[in-house]
Amino acid sequence: PTPTPTPTPTPTPTPEPRVYPLNSLGYDGLGDGTRPELRGAESSWMWRRWGLLIGGRFYAHGVSVAEPSSLTIDLNRACTSYSARVGMDDLGKRRDAARFAVYADGVLLWRSPVVHRGDPAVPLQVELAGRRTLRLVVERHGSVGHTALATWAESGISCA
Repeated sequence: PTPTPTPTPTPTPTPEPRVYPLNSLGYDGLGDGTRPELRGAESSWMWRRWGLLIGGRFYAHGVSVAEPSSLTIDLNRACTSYSARVGMDDLGKRRDAARFAVYADGVLLWRSPVVHRGDPAVPLQVELAGRRTLRLVVERHGSVGHTALATWAESGISCA
């Protein structure tokens, strides 16, 4: 009798990275520590948004913050990148302006030019391989006498 050939095993496909939208993240202490979570005690006020405008262009989701602000996120898993489109929300005042910055584990990864209300959103993408924390910062720039509304649109963290 001829032996039956052993079939070649099918390799397990590498899962597609999962994107965690910033506007859907939970807070530390309330989650299970298996996905990215906001550090509540170390983060500024944040408005979770669905449908927003930057420079007259519609974006499906994102978060808006009152500048200056800082949002700290524990990644809690192997993540590969963070991406967003940043700008001054069209709900703000005519002269609003700010600068956006992204840090991981305390290291500056990206910083925008000064962005004014009415400017198009600035795209960003940073690599997060090997990183544990992400901090999103908005620095005040000329918005004296009132709080400007800065927005991280289409903002998401890609993780394995």
